[in-house]
Amino acid sequence: MRWLYQIFILIYQAGVVVACWFSPKARLWRQGRKGQFKKMQAAFAGKDPLAWFHCASLGEFEQGRPVIEAFRKEFPQYKVLLTFFSPSGFEIRKNYDQAEFIFYLPLDTLGNVQRFLNIWKPSIAIFVKYEFWFNYLDGLHKRKIPSLVISANFRPGQHFFRPYGKWFRRQLKKLSFIFVQNEKSLKLLHKAGITNAAISGDTRFDRVAAIAGQPVNFPQFDDFARDSQILVAGSTWPADEALLLPLINDPAGKLKFIIAPHEIQPQHIQNLKRQIKVRTEIFSELSASVPADTRVLIIDRIGLLSSLYRLGTLAYIGGGFGRGIHNILEAVTFGLPVFFGPRYQQFAEALELIERGGASPVHNAENLQQQVKEFLENPNLLLDASQVCLQYISQKKGATEAVINYLKKHLS
Repeated sequence: MRWLYQIFILIYQAGVVVACWFSPKARLWRQGRKGQFKKMQAAFAGKDPLAWFHCASLGEFEQGRPVIEAFRKEFPQYKVLLTFFSPSGFEIRKNYDQAEFIFYLPLDTLGNVQRFLNIWKPSIAIFVKYEFWFNYLDGLHKRKIPSLVISANFRPGQHFFRPYGKWFRRQLKKLSFIFVQNEKSLKLLHKAGITNAAISGDTRFDRVAAIAGQPVNFPQFDDFARDSQILVAGSTWPADEALLLPLINDPAGKLKFIIAPHEIQPQHIQNLKRQIKVRTEIFSELSASVPADTRVLIIDRIGLLSSLYRLGTLAYIGGGFGRGIHNILEAVTFGLPVFFGPRYQQFAEALELIERGGASPVHNAENLQQQVKEFLENPNLLLDASQVCLQYISQKKGATEAVINYLKKHLS
């Protein structure tokens, strides 16, 4: 199995080379790794203790961010190395000021792992949620470097728990500790003979709570938002936007909309605007404040959405007609009841909020219109759902503290 894994990594590398011909993301992935060992060697003198944090992409970074920032406060003597696997994480957070060093993670080959660990010599390695690169885990284990996974979430169908998964389970045992989100994950690990684990919860709750607590003002939106009810639609795909359009174009409607599509290419933004029959503004085209009579504001910038939810009354989260919904917690932390499409079953927070009354799945445009109407016509129903959302975040905080307490005991 070990050699099959090495072959898989080489095939993956070849696949990226081929994909570079037609995928800008693949080209960024490859270009970002060119000459990186020389850059790493030049960046770090190896004199200071170093903590290595790894995130697959932007979502995992936001999940790991509260731990990184708490680590900096608790262990100021450590330098921080932050690595990303995906361009969508690295390109957006390559200037993050809480890490001294930010790089793409070299592909998980035996040679790359040795070169990487020889340069950085980390005192601790922390992986966020997943990204189980087995050569890295083996290299850390052999060098007796403590390694953690935080906010992990395991499911029965994963290869660790399959009849053929013995080798993969052995690799998990090389981790010093695994912090999992919930009891189901912990039971799966225990059943597989993996005992170096405990429930901490999900650090995303700490992150979104911190976002909600930050004083952020959008004076250019004051006229637009004043005395208005706003539905914020975040990370939408075309299928989500098709669902929203009848609600937006309802001639009797008074609800306003902020739409932040997942893909912000100009062609898609302009196509979306053409389908909307009420006054619409595009964020990048604004030269002054958003006019008060604007009904729809399309956000074509990355990084604003998590703060814009504070302007909302309700939220719609995209992705539920594709592979699965995007982050609903960024809206929930501001007390916004959330809607999303039918593919949400793998997301514990969605299931729990549906049960509590803070979230609602929708299957078609009529279903969405009906549920939005019920909230807007019944202020008490809206208030109750909002309180459910706020209480849910409050009850789920604390995962960051659990990780930091562990590190206090194991880092001198």
